[in-house]
Amino acid sequence: MHDADVFVGVAQQALWVTALVCAPLLMAALVIGLVIGIVQAATSINDATLSFVPKIIVVGALLALMGGMMLTLIGDYARDLFDLAAMATR
Repeated sequence: MHDADVFVGVAQQALWVTALVCAPLLMAALVIGLVIGIVQAATSINDATLSFVPKIIVVGALLALMGGMMLTLIGDYARDLFDLAAMATR
């Protein structure tokens, strides 16, 4: 296996882990923002805090519920990196 293949694999895995960790938070914020935007358009209420506070609450709740899974994914990736570095030095 070439060094370039290893680096591409590490970069690909890093992007995948990043997507898996960020996607639930971003999708929830997107959906809440869309719903609040529709409500604001229907009621003609244009207040920035009206969309900010629900997003913060939902993202905080998701972090509380899914934080362990996210931390496990990041920890497994870090462990794989350290294992790969240990094998490279042998």
